[in-house]
Amino acid sequence: MKIVRRLGELREEVRRARARGAERVGIVPTMGALHDGHLSLVRAARRDGDVVVMSIFVNPKQFTETADLAGYPRQEAADAVLAESAGVDVLFAPDAAELYPDGFATTVHVGGPLTQTLEASGRGPEHFDGVATVVAKLLLVSDADAAYFGQKDAQQVMVVRRMVADLGIPTRIVACPTVRDRDGLALSSRNVRLSAEERSRATAIPRALEAVEAALALGETSVEALHARAAAVLTAAGIPPEYVAFVDERTVRPVSEIADPVLCAIAARVGSVRLIDNALLTLPDPTEEH
Repeated sequence: MKIVRRLGELREEVRRARARGAERVGIVPTMGALHDGHLSLVRAARRDGDVVVMSIFVNPKQFTETADLAGYPRQEAADAVLAESAGVDVLFAPDAAELYPDGFATTVHVGGPLTQTLEASGRGPEHFDGVATVVAKLLLVSDADAAYFGQKDAQQVMVVRRMVADLGIPTRIVACPTVRDRDGLALSSRNVRLSAEERSRATAIPRALEAVEAALALGETSVEALHARAAAVLTAAGIPPEYVAFVDERTVRPVSEIADPVLCAIAARVGSVRLIDNALLTLPDPTEEH
């Protein structure tokens, strides 16, 4: 595995790989503190492509809380070992000055409901400006044929898909299933900041999603009723949700009934740690036997 820190070095590594016959380049953008969720993206990229690039960059432009940025775990040496073992060919680990040099004045902004609700409500619209700006730069510099993201960050995936479509960036955006720990909690770099007691309470988030899915399987399609099911699970665990939202999985517009595929998304703070999770809801197949 080659570790590079300059945009020019990354561009040159990809150029050399293509000159050697590589037809498909995949990139896995991350902020490091790797866990098996990230590594599942690498494995997907490895299956699909000839060259796998991973970026590790704690992007200051997508943080709206100084404490969250300062507390975000950084462990590049350990990450490099994991990345290489998972099959990464090129690890791009720049500093902020490399991606945002003096005089940097460009922001990529995706407008509309996609960047005005859910995560934008809690983190500010500039959060997705930061995501779109850094991802656009990574895709263009890496010349990637495909980019891999986790479904846990469903709204981020939607924003990136809108961006590449609007700007004509020829990169396929691949959303991979959320990876969970044995207790059901979605893997996240922030999980390490949970105490044992907080970790136990945090499992109410996936259990709330499970309660919604169970009610839907029994025929409940009212969003109001499904919201109540999720809220009851979270309240019992002492977790006041920032939001429990039911939105169209393409537009992020709120819905009142489950008809077309609907994203149920939850954000909540457990202690000082903000966690998100989601589930894609579809109506039960009436032809299936119960």
